[in-house]
Amino acid sequence: MLDFLYPRFCEVCGRPVDRPGRYVCSDCLNRLPFAPTDGCCRRCGRAAEKLSGEFLCEDCRTYRPSFDRAASALLFDLDAREMINAFKFHNHYWLRDDFADWLEAVARARFKVEEADLVLPMPSTFGHRLDRGFNQCVYFGKAFAKRLGKPFAAHVLARAHSPKRQGGLPEEERRKNVLGTFRVRKPSAVRGKTVMVVDDILTTGSTLSECAAELKRAGAARVWCVTLARTPRN
Repeated sequence: MLDFLYPRFCEVCGRPVDRPGRYVCSDCLNRLPFAPTDGCCRRCGRAAEKLSGEFLCEDCRTYRPSFDRAASALLFDLDAREMINAFKFHNHYWLRDDFADWLEAVARARFKVEEADLVLPMPSTFGHRLDRGFNQCVYFGKAFAKRLGKPFAAHVLARAHSPKRQGGLPEEERRKNVLGTFRVRKPSAVRGKTVMVVDDILTTGSTLSECAAELKRAGAARVWCVTLARTPRN
């Protein structure tokens, strides 16, 4: 009845949506820049052209991120960039279920999801909560956890302080900037567990790595990271 009274229109092209309960039509869905799920680094998930299977990329051999695995649904480019920015900065909350679809798909493709124990959202900084009024990772992360049938723990992980904004910082500065950023409020919730952290965008992986390091210091056995998108890299 609500769909009849308030028809859904595609977030990308503006035409009526042909997918029940969603806001991206079939045509636009097929054109989205989804990230590859094969030929990827087994640690960070970055794809390499003309390779199949898994390998360990040069960055992961050099910097050894603290998370065990990471995967992203989309490349942060073109229509995907527009949608994610609209969700984060312009309150396009209705995209939540589309986002949860894509997170679930990449998680099932790249991880043994039956081995995960719980899902945690990346905690937002005080400044971001003040600017946006909400933590976008909580909003779509809860829907994602429900799809997987996993507990969702929104308050286990917190920010110990708010670092400088990561945008625009060189890669090495990003790693230094996030040191000591996180704290685990309830170590017993993660001790001995395989934890899945959900975030919006993976750039260098430095924030997720520091987050994973803190979770492991609190006793987590494994940390997997899944993000809506990752920035393309030359």
